[in-house]
Formats: sequence, C-alpha cells, structure tokens
Amino acid sequence: MAFRAAVITFPGSNCDRDMASAFEAVSGQPALRVWHADADMPDRIDLIALPGGFSYGDYLRSGAMAATSPIMRAVIAAAERGVPVLGVCNGFQVLTEAGLLPGALLRNAGQRFVCRTVALTVENTASPFTAGFTAGETIRVPVAHHDGNYYADSETLDQLENEGRVAFRYGEAVNGSARDIAGVLSANGRVLGMMPHPERAIEPAAVAALGGADGRHLFENILANFATA
Repeated sequence: MAFRAAVITFPGSNCDRDMASAFEAVSGQPALRVWHADADMPDRIDLIALPGGFSYGDYLRSGAMAATSPIMRAVIAAAERGVPVLGVCNGFQVLTEAGLLPGALLRNAGQRFVCRTVALTVENTASPFTAGFTAGETIRVPVAHHDGNYYADSETLDQLENEGRVAFRYGEAVNGSARDIAGVLSANGRVLGMMPHPERAIEPAAVAALGGADGRHLFENILANFATA
C-alpha cells in the first residue's frame, strides 16, 4: 500500500512544497496537501508533517497562531492515537505551542537570522525517526530561522535527557539553544520537532549546490518505519 504523508499549509508557510517534494522523492508517492482551515485529516495517513515558514507572519509568537488553526485539533487527535508527526522549523514551533512537545523556541542569541548548513549530532537512535542513524553520528543539514533558540526549564531539560528524547544536538554554536538541542521527541517517540531542514538536503545529485544529502536518511527512516503494510 502506498505511503501517505499529509503536509499542512498555514498562511505564511514557505517550505510546504519542499516538504511535499521530499516525501515524493523518497517514497515515489505524492504527499497529500492539507489547508490549515480544514477541520479533518484525510483518511489513512501514515504521517503528518508541519513545515517551515512564518505562519501568520509570526506576529504573536512563532507558531502560536497556527497552533489554534482548525486542522490542529485533528493533528492533536491523530498524534494522541499514535499517528507520527514531524514538525520542522516553524512546524517545531507549532508543536511546542500546541503542547505536543515541551519547551519553547525563542529569538536566536545575538538576535540574528541564521541561514547556513550546520553540523548535527544524532543523540537518539531508538526512535523510528532516527533508527537508521548511528548514535553519535554527525550529519550536516541546513538551518534558516530567527527564532530557533530552544528553551525549557532545567527540570524539563533533565527529563528530556534522561528519557532519551533529545533527537539531535547542534555540533556547533548556532542559536543559543539550551544544551545545544536541535530536535526533540515526544514521550512515545512518534512526534519529532527539529529546527534544521532535512527536506533541503535530500538530493545526492545536488550535494555541491545544497551542501549535502544527509537529510534524506531521515525520510528513508520515516518510510521504513511508519509506512502502513
């Protein structure tokens, strides 16, 4: 049966096409496109993706307004049933604002927009999102954000560390994130939020132009571990 990913588009999303193209490139199947004002998800979804961008112009807090969109009720309900959810950049911000992941994304340290390829360390290989990586492996993935500084209180950070829920960590100074956290998993490992953009690093033929293809492995893991038999 074909893999079915649903990509949500909010007003101001600008990486939704990139995300949909990444799923199609890896799975061979076009992603389903879902508008934020829809109340229901399509039937039989293998994964929901919240893409990057500037939903609602980030006029309140990044992701705060998108988290109240009608479709998010369906996303939250699906996540509670165990449907995997991937949030990238603005999508990560939406996941924290919707309460599907802990913490918050603050303005970058230094108050500057960061747009470059960065090194990430794979911290968790027990999640279906990361099972194909090697613990401690370094990958290179682009970032493009102004509010990517991950924050949580010390108790929450300790809990994330102790439960193995830090998926990726920056291997270099990027945005001031607490403990250099770049990606966080839910308690059941089926929701992943990350600031770097794996969908921008999936084409082996374009390594020279795009800086690498390490992001492809994440999508291959998704296909291998979440596709419905």
